[in-house]
Amino acid sequence: MSARESRKIVIVGGGLAGSLLANSLARRGLEVDVYEMRGDIRKEDVGGGRSINLALSHRGIEALRRVGLADRVLASAVSMPGRMIHAVDGTLSFQPYGKDRSQAIHSVSRGGLNAILLDAAAYEGVRLHFHEKCVNVDVDSGELEFLNTQTGTSQRVRSELIFSADGAFSAVRAAMQRRDRFDYSQHYLEHGYKELVIPAADGGGFRIERNALHIWPRRSYMMIALPNADGSFTCTLFWPFSGPVSFDAVQSESDLMRVFEREFSDAIPHMPALREDFFGNPTGSLVTIRCGPWYVHDRICLLGDAAHAVVPFYGQGMNAAFEDVLVLDELMEDNRRDWGDLCRTLYERRKSHVDVLSDLAIANFVEMRDYTGSRLFLWKKRVEKWLAKRLPGWYLPLYTMVTFTRIPYANAARRARRQDAAVVAGAVLVFFLLVLLLRVVAAG
Repeated sequence: MSARESRKIVIVGGGLAGSLLANSLARRGLEVDVYEMRGDIRKEDVGGGRSINLALSHRGIEALRRVGLADRVLASAVSMPGRMIHAVDGTLSFQPYGKDRSQAIHSVSRGGLNAILLDAAAYEGVRLHFHEKCVNVDVDSGELEFLNTQTGTSQRVRSELIFSADGAFSAVRAAMQRRDRFDYSQHYLEHGYKELVIPAADGGGFRIERNALHIWPRRSYMMIALPNADGSFTCTLFWPFSGPVSFDAVQSESDLMRVFEREFSDAIPHMPALREDFFGNPTGSLVTIRCGPWYVHDRICLLGDAAHAVVPFYGQGMNAAFEDVLVLDELMEDNRRDWGDLCRTLYERRKSHVDVLSDLAIANFVEMRDYTGSRLFLWKKRVEKWLAKRLPGWYLPLYTMVTFTRIPYANAARRARRQDAAVVAGAVLVFFLLVLLLRVVAAG
């Protein structure tokens, strides 16, 4: 038995990353307690304005497969093998994500997935504590204070090892930020988001194409829609906070309908509760968080959004958090590693890659809203697909590497830059050879 197996483990945060981590650790026979600020999502409505469905791809699927839950999750997911682009005039165009329909991302319910993970954790013997808000962390001693938001009572919990999976505004990370030589930065986009709904068709079924991620790209802003298994779509409107078309500018129903009739007219017939959803749902912000190191000796370790929150435009936030858990579990196969070594190695393995992911996610926002409807973008995608088909051992599109492989993010970005440089160099060479050939023919 290795020294780490005797540790009592507390996970702060019972969301997606925390509940997956609880499964991973419990399956190795470790004693695990999870403390979650919200209620039990299996019994209570605890949405709070967060996105209610997410895009699950290869990295996340592999992490779920590691704990035996991939098939169960995918059974209730909706496959999305490509984007459906909605032009201003209502014209539709489908853009495949990969070489064929087997390369697809999967729309999953955040709540449904969290419930599956919590059920599995409970089955593995994990102790789950809800309505427990972390209000104080003693980084040096490993003592936590939790306030029960229902009863108003507080309790102190001492743990030999704390995993922080409590999201972008982590209480545990906040305590670590007060330590010397801890780096932290946050950056908000000038855009926010609001959740809207396309309900299922009368009698069930889907009002628009089921197997696609729908995008209404409008240059400086956009709307997307992900399918749900019940026939509905969760729409997310990404608008600037201020400007001519923005959340600040739309103050009345007439303002809202004027913008939608001009920019998203084909969606209006499918959104009977548009006015109620827009003015009733909160407006969320979009933040990127970078920090380090993610660990304090062998006592505390951050992962998921607590360590590296990213904006959602590459569909990798959940997948990257799940891959943190997967990498940690892979490292644990070496029984010679103690907890301090594990936490340090996780940080060293992941930090540079999730930093690159942060940049890729912001860049993909620009691509999705500004370029997916352009002819140049479609031509570029056709060239990528042609190269990938004819040079499969050499050329892989960046999106394919990020979404359908476990190539580390920074490695994928470097390879994509090398590929693009080689393609440009090759195109220039071919151009000059053609010019030379034409001159030879003309001279002859």
